[in-house]
Amino acid sequence: YVHWSLASVPAWGNHSSFYWPNLLKSQRLEAEGPRAPKIDIAEEYVGLWQFHQKTYGAQFKFEDFAPLFRAEVFDADRWADLFVRSGARYVVLTTKHHDGFCLWPNAEASRTWGHPWNSMEVGPKRDLVGELTNAVRKRGLKMGHYFSFYEWYNPLWLKDKSRFVSEHMLPQLKDLVLRYQPDILWADGEWEGTDTLWRSREFLAWLFNESPVPDIVIDDRWGQGCRHQHGGFYTTEVTAGMADGSHPWEENRTTVRPRAFDAEGRPLWYDWVHNRQLGATNYYSARELVLTLIDTVSRGGNLLLNVGATADGLIPAIEEERLLQIGEWLKLNGEAIYGTQPWRTSCQWSEGTRPQIQYGQEWRVNYNILEITAKPAGGKAGVEAFFIAKGDTLYAMLPRSPAQPLVLKDVWPTKNTTGTLLQANRTVKWKRRGADLVIGMPGSLEEDPPSGYPFVLKITAVGNTSNTAGPKAFSTRFEGTESPLSESGVWSNNGLDWTKIRKEDGIAFGTQTGTNTGVHRYNDSYAHLSGFPPDQEAWGEADRKSTRLNSSHANLVC
Repeated sequence: YVHWSLASVPAWGNHSSFYWPNLLKSQRLEAEGPRAPKIDIAEEYVGLWQFHQKTYGAQFKFEDFAPLFRAEVFDADRWADLFVRSGARYVVLTTKHHDGFCLWPNAEASRTWGHPWNSMEVGPKRDLVGELTNAVRKRGLKMGHYFSFYEWYNPLWLKDKSRFVSEHMLPQLKDLVLRYQPDILWADGEWEGTDTLWRSREFLAWLFNESPVPDIVIDDRWGQGCRHQHGGFYTTEVTAGMADGSHPWEENRTTVRPRAFDAEGRPLWYDWVHNRQLGATNYYSARELVLTLIDTVSRGGNLLLNVGATADGLIPAIEEERLLQIGEWLKLNGEAIYGTQPWRTSCQWSEGTRPQIQYGQEWRVNYNILEITAKPAGGKAGVEAFFIAKGDTLYAMLPRSPAQPLVLKDVWPTKNTTGTLLQANRTVKWKRRGADLVIGMPGSLEEDPPSGYPFVLKITAVGNTSNTAGPKAFSTRFEGTESPLSESGVWSNNGLDWTKIRKEDGIAFGTQTGTNTGVHRYNDSYAHLSGFPPDQEAWGEADRKSTRLNSSHANLVC
């Protein structure tokens, strides 16, 4: 994800990509001098007018940055090579941000603004979108185009919003699609109007039925109230992401840490556009970014990671380094990321109190990946493993050095199961203990994973990787009917039947054919029988039909 706009020239401020509106607000409210800053999103303008006057002069307007946006050392092939080495499978470029300046030769931009307002007519005098799109595709990556619906100070937008959409925005968007035929269309800036104002349904009907890219992928930003309701994939921005993969989704975030948190603990001032104020400590570590990637993929999401290019066309060295570090990790462990799907649970927690995580939020939620994966202390739980599946192979991502032995709960091996530590390509020994898989990790493991990256354990031929069927190693089947609230029928396990089953909150209560009453644990991905109370489970070998937990309750076992 590359943010590149005229704001890349000053590259300054608490929210550098919003330099223009923050500059005007600062000029209006701080004409007599800077105000005392407050840690609040509404105060991100503080001090910007003083910086601007000192650096460029009081008569220098934001529009005057256009000739200074030269991209003189921009090399599309170099960028594309970097993206390949990072392990990325698709790239998204801001073809037009909220300032309205287009990075391709669009006629509507200059006509509506009344002066040259695209990269072919002013500044670089180059088609930046075309150059990068061609370079990315030559290397087999998918190309996405970010496009902002509204423009802060476009004269037509300020005068007549409906005309802005019909005479400027829609023709411009169709021009982008027809010229470059993007694989992904990443709409933004939709919050200023409804989908009716933007004529989104009309445009999407054209896109999918008449345009040359009927198989294009789109996001969910098509009008007020559309996010997480409509669209090809849902977007989250600097949050924990969605809870699961029930709908395609993508977390988009920066390589830059939030520089502050407001009174409610929400992150502030993470930069999309390059910012010259940042130092090394303002950037996430490679470990944090790799953990974020794993965490996101474990819940069925994609990670769109932003870098902010400089006005002369370079990706800052520290951001380039982060991309290369992620790429090095993916060289060894990419099979655990690409072409995978969520397992029946995304992670395993240690004992203790789990943090309250706000999933499904659209924007700005404090979610610290290092905190949830830290070694448990003070009665708090931590993530011991993230899980990702591919067929009947399970990948367990271990954020820190595991206990000896490693116990993975409710992982069902089969006679063909093998365990391999990917980084070292070392086979590990395992055994089954009840419902759990017990793994003997190599004794030479360091206290923490080498270079801070997670260990990846590959476990093949796992019996309960499917989200829709029972484990392959067991003869569990259901005969009868079921509905969202109740079931009736017969479960058969190793020849012993359970009847009169009803389902409540994932537990099916029933009576064992014969004499004893018990509880059937019913999950989406597997089934086993357990006794009262529900947190007590009895297990045995496959040739044992049942085990008695007490005088009145029995349990069928695998």
